[in-house]
This record gives sequence, C-alpha cells and structure tokens, in this order.
Amino acid sequence: MNLSYKNIAPFLSASQNKVSRWLSYFGLGIGVLLLLCSVQMYNNINQLIRDKNTRKNGADFISITKIITNENMGKDNRFTEADIKDLQTQPFIEDAAPLKANAFKVTAGAGNMIPFSTDIFVEALNTNFIDTVPDNFKWKEGDEIVPVIFATDFLEMYNVFAPSWDLPQLSEKTASSLQIFLVCHGHNGERQFKGRIVGFSDRINSILVPESFLEKQNKEIEGVENVQSSRVFIKTKDANNPQLLSYLVKKGFHINKDKTKFGRVKGVLQTIVSSLAGFGVLVILLAFVLFSFYLQLMIAKSKDNLQLLLTLGYSPKWLSKTVAKKWIPVYSCIIITALVLTQLLHWGFQHFVTASREGLSYFIDWTVLAIAIVLLALSSIINYRLVNKLLNKL
Repeated sequence: MNLSYKNIAPFLSASQNKVSRWLSYFGLGIGVLLLLCSVQMYNNINQLIRDKNTRKNGADFISITKIITNENMGKDNRFTEADIKDLQTQPFIEDAAPLKANAFKVTAGAGNMIPFSTDIFVEALNTNFIDTVPDNFKWKEGDEIVPVIFATDFLEMYNVFAPSWDLPQLSEKTASSLQIFLVCHGHNGERQFKGRIVGFSDRINSILVPESFLEKQNKEIEGVENVQSSRVFIKTKDANNPQLLSYLVKKGFHINKDKTKFGRVKGVLQTIVSSLAGFGVLVILLAFVLFSFYLQLMIAKSKDNLQLLLTLGYSPKWLSKTVAKKWIPVYSCIIITALVLTQLLHWGFQHFVTASREGLSYFIDWTVLAIAIVLLALSSIINYRLVNKLLNKL
C-alpha cells in the first residue's frame, strides 16, 4: 500500500494556529521578493552605469594627478616610484604608467606655411596606454623626423582661435601633412628637430613623442634623468568602481569628474539596493523562525498521535519526509510568485524608466533565477531538518 500525507493528516493538528502559518508565508514571500528585486536592480545599475563609459579594449583609461591645495602648492606634488607601484598593486587597477614630461623647453612652429610659433610641452607614455599608435611612432638617434601624436581636443582648440589670428583652419589630414619644427633648448644648449603629426588621440590631452626621444633629450639638453611625472594614467575595468573612487579620494588624487560622474551615484544606489537585499534576507530568516514556531506547536499538540504512529511502525525518517513534502508546493508557489512579480517590476522599469535605452534585456538576469532555485532548495532542506529534529525528540 502506498502511504502518503493523507494517511497521517488526521493525526496532526495542522489546522490550528493558522495566523502563525500565514504570517510566515507572507513574510517569506515579501523577503524573497525584496531579495530577488534587489539582485535584479543591482544588475540593472551595473549595466546602465557601465554603458555610460567609453571603453577601449574592455577597459577604462583615465589620468590622475595629485590635488593641489593652499597647504601643499609649494611642495613637489609629482608622483614618485612608490606612488606608481602602490597604484599598480591595487586589485581594482590593472596597470599604471607615468606621463613623462620634458625637462627642457620646446618651441614649435610650422615654418612659412603657417607663420605661427609657440612654446609647447611634450610628454611620453607607454604605448599600451595610447589609443592610436601608428607603426611609425618610433624614434632612434639619427632619425630625421620626430613622430608626434596630437590630442584631438588640441586641434579643435586651434581651429577655434585660428580665424581671429588670421591663421588657416586645419583638418586632421592637412595637419598630418605639415612639417613641424621643434626647437629644444636647455642648460646644455639647443637642438632643432623636424616633426610630423602621425596620429590623433581622443584619450590623452597632450602632445606625445616617443619615450626614447624624450629620455634622450632630457639627458643631453637638460642633463636630467628619471624625471618624475605630474600625471599618471591608470587602466581599470571600471572607472566608476566605488572602491577605486574611495581609494583615489583617500590618497588625495584628482580624477576627471566627467569620467566618473556616475561612480558616486552608482555607489549610493548599490548601497541602497544592498541594504534592501539584506533586509529581504532578514525577513526570510524571521519567516523561517516563525514557521519553526508553528511546526513546534503543531508537533507538540500532536505529540500523542505521532508517538502512536511511531509505535505502529512508521519510521521517523518516513514521517519527516512526508510531513516536510507537504510544504514544498507552498514554498514553490511563493517563490514562483515572487519571480513573476520580479519579472513584471523589471519589465516596468525597462519600459517606463529606461525606455529610450537599448541593451537592457526585458527578462530578469540569470542570477535572479539561480537565487530563486537556491532559496527553494534551502527552504526544503531547512524544513526537512526542522521536522526531523522535532520528531526525533519524541
């Protein structure tokens, strides 16, 4: 004969204490809904904030400087080797490289084609951090031409003020065809080089020359080696990482706020969502505690009947499994309902709040579904162990 819960139901006082039982169901449902919605919203925030950044090769490249205040502006605020090594060891920073500057003075002009000359600065950077690196961006002693990578913003600035100085506006193609004269002078004399713009950078607001050229001229013209840098470029997976921003603030480093303007918003939103998730877990635990009180009371009132069933030959293991299975459909219904409500709320968020954005899926994240499955498994296991423990006490 196949035995089931129906055979032992008359021996259990399960119909009493309905308030406690339904409160535990309601608490479990609210807790699961809060947890699932929080996880989904956390994923949505990450997706929306990540899309705000222009990423290159799967990473963000941003420059940092030391914050200058009235108290430290008379000191040397350049980065030391120790500063750069500390940056490179941080888990949220993949790599860091200094922007090396010229220790000598540089005057640039374009000859008779554009009768204009000005003092400029040049810098050098590890090519792994530069977004546009032509094959000819190399220099060695004896080369006639010094290759230059020009900031796109600088060319735009020149085209803005050029008409007021009776100078021609230039396209990138025309600027690349011009021959530039670089006059470098310092304590050890003066040298003149021919230069040519070989590329334009959207990432780095500077005038870049090869490291080999800069190091050679710093040493020969100014007699200086290992010039400390005022700017450092860092490579990170997420420029809006709250840990990164907190670290930079703690160290007194300045970062382009346009690059990280969503970082603090992201941090606040993630804190709120994480708090809601924590509150959801607390509600779930309280629901299990309340349900355990209900089971204890039910088994205590059915003590004599359960002892009779054990005397008749029903094994404690079978009784535990049978009684525990009664609530699996209830748990399943609660968790599935919470999943459906999470999907509806996510759809409403995607449809009404982010209707103009593409890329945010209409369906909940797979992690939400995984958490729901884990919660169902945990509910069943906890329920079985609780019933088994109470029956063994008999």
